[in-house]
Amino acid sequence: MSRSSLFSPRNLAIVALLAASASASADVSQGVISQFRGQLVVTKDDLPEGKNDKETVSKIKAVQLHEVVGNTSEDVTHWHFHYTAFLSKTGATSLKLEFVTDDKDKRLSADKQLEGVDAKSNVLSGDISIDEDEGLAKGKTYSVELVAGGNTIVAKSTVTFK
Repeated sequence: MSRSSLFSPRNLAIVALLAASASASADVSQGVISQFRGQLVVTKDDLPEGKNDKETVSKIKAVQLHEVVGNTSEDVTHWHFHYTAFLSKTGATSLKLEFVTDDKDKRLSADKQLEGVDAKSNVLSGDISIDEDEGLAKGKTYSVELVAGGNTIVAKSTVTFK
């Protein structure tokens, strides 16, 4: 393909259309954000979208996981999940995802550092992979907390790792 055909008006229009659709699907309305503020929503994939806020909230609740099933290889269980955090407070560029036991001891079992966070965004999403070697135990329930500086919890959820 020649350089001139690579930058043809048709190809540039396709690129612009793809870029616009990608950014539109990543946007979450204020109505949905207010419904989930302070929550960490764990799912298998990206959040679904509805025709309106009410339908979107309903679809998110339907796919939200409270249990994550792991895969075992070489006697170690690994878990992978997608998260979307609806932050109760913005301003941090670095956050920590902490896995705290959901018992009377409330012990920190594992954590994952999240760098390069957009300090102005009130929604954060990504994928996490974690395993038993990092401190989680199969069959245990954890309070999964997204923590900003000063130990401020900005989003959380309760998840059982099976």
